[in-house]
Formats: sequence, C-alpha cells, structure tokens
Amino acid sequence: MSDCVYGIDIGGTKVLGVAVDAASEVVAETRTASNVAAGGVEAAIALVLGDLTRQCGPAAAVGVGIAGLVDGEGSMRFGPNLPDVLALPVRQLMEAATGVPVCVDNDANCAGYGELKMGALRGARNALLVTLGTGIGGAIIVHGDIYRGANGFAAEIGHFTVRQEGPVCACGEVGHWEAIACGNALGRMGSEAISVGQGGAITAANSSEVTGQDVAAAAAAGDPFAIAVIAAFADNVALGLAGLANILDPEVIVIAGGLVEMGPLLFDPVNLAFTRHLEGLAHRPHIPVRPAILGERAGAIGAALQASQLRAS
Repeated sequence: MSDCVYGIDIGGTKVLGVAVDAASEVVAETRTASNVAAGGVEAAIALVLGDLTRQCGPAAAVGVGIAGLVDGEGSMRFGPNLPDVLALPVRQLMEAATGVPVCVDNDANCAGYGELKMGALRGARNALLVTLGTGIGGAIIVHGDIYRGANGFAAEIGHFTVRQEGPVCACGEVGHWEAIACGNALGRMGSEAISVGQGGAITAANSSEVTGQDVAAAAAAGDPFAIAVIAAFADNVALGLAGLANILDPEVIVIAGGLVEMGPLLFDPVNLAFTRHLEGLAHRPHIPVRPAILGERAGAIGAALQASQLRAS
C-alpha cells in the first residue's frame, strides 16, 4: 500500500481523481466521463480508481466528493444533476471494493475544505465557496469550519428561487439560481442568442447544443454578441452571490468549478454586477469575489485531504 490518499470528485459530466502524497502534493491525476460506457457513476469511479492505482499503488484511504445530498453515513441520497444516482451507499461500496477507509461528502464541501486548507480560503474564518459547473454547489465556512446543517445537506445554494418565472431547474423546481447561473445556463443563453439572430460568432454543431465553453470561446475572440451574453450571465451569477452575502456576511467569496477557467472574462463583470446588487455597499467592508486557487481540482484535492485524516487516525 502506498503513502498516497486518493480524492475523487464526481460531477454531473465528469469524474476527476487525484493522488495526494504525505506532503499534500498532487502526484497523479485522471478523469473520465461520469456516464462512461453507459455504466454510470459506479463504472466511472472504478475506472478512476484503477488508473490511480496503476500509477501510485493502492491508496491508504479514499475521499469522495459527489454533487448532491450526502448523509452522515456516506450515502448519496439525491443529486439533481445525477438523476440515476439515488440512495447509493457510496462509502459502503467503496470500502468493500478497496479495503481501505473511505469518507464521502458533498463535492462543494470538499472544494471548500481544499481551498480552506491550501487555497484561496486559507486563513478565512467566515466565507463562502461557490462551485460553478454543470450545476451550482456551495460550502459555507463558519468560524473556520465547514457548516453542514442538521443532516449534512447544508449549502445547497443553487436551489433557492430567484425568479419565479425562470427556467426549470435540474431538480424540477422553477426559477432556482442554478437554472440561470450554472454552466448549462450559459450554454442555453448562447442558444437563445443564436435563435434570435444575436449569436454572433457563437457556434456549435447544433444551436441547441451550445455549451458555456462555446460562448466563452467566442467572447475571448472579441465577439460583441458573446460578450453581451456573458454580461447577462454574470449578472445572474452576481444576483445569487449578493443574496447569499446579504444573508451570510462572508469576508470573501471564492468561485470554483469549470467556469473558473474563463478568468477575467467572467470575474470582471461578476464583480461589477455584485456591487450593484449588494445591500449597503458604501457602508460595509469590501467582499472580494475571486477564483479558487486549486481550480477545477479543488473538490478532488479537498476530498483527498479529508481522507488523509482517516489515514492519520
């Protein structure tokens, strides 16, 4: 058995795995689609675990972050962006498969833990982490620790209503923040722009299959129509961030997830719109909104760091 612990981040479209050594350095990384070969999440986990094991040997412990409601027993109860995963006993299955201790948590909590220990939230006492990807997740840091709520389900921040007339969320409710401010929402806004003749250089094989990456690529190339779509999207993001800031009063907000790769193209208009929506802007300390240092690997690294506590015990 190696000295490494593995961290696995299970999202709506991909499963990302990392191996972290005793010095908390990432020494291996692998990924696959979360619906790989129609075998679903369990098959994807097996592929990622197998690849990490080939690179580093058997793990000392494994941490798993998964997008959705994870209970204290390490079971995935519900995930709006993983509709085929219900009441899945992830910890139990993985401990049986690996023979090592396994911890399971919400993926955004894992990302928050990673950023708290070795990223953009290091030293923060009261803060908010938001994951922008297929959906929206969150981690609330209170007095230097992850706040989990009564059942471990806290910080499902993508699922509060911001527009009653808004689109249907992946969870089935109408007008949730996630439905207008996640990566899928950015792609949908690009499709809508194309449909009314305002898509500019935004292209895809099929206008109904436009992704957030397609919009970002066109905007990065300077297309004014794509830039306008991102400005509208950034306002949607900022609307939710400001509402959460008004409730939680964080010292900093950190954004993780795939959309972080957009850089200033996203963060500049988000910060500008955030100041417009925040209550009492002139009468409160500045709340920076900045990218996660660990990038899209934040959840996997945080899961591994949680697993390292199992190794230490």
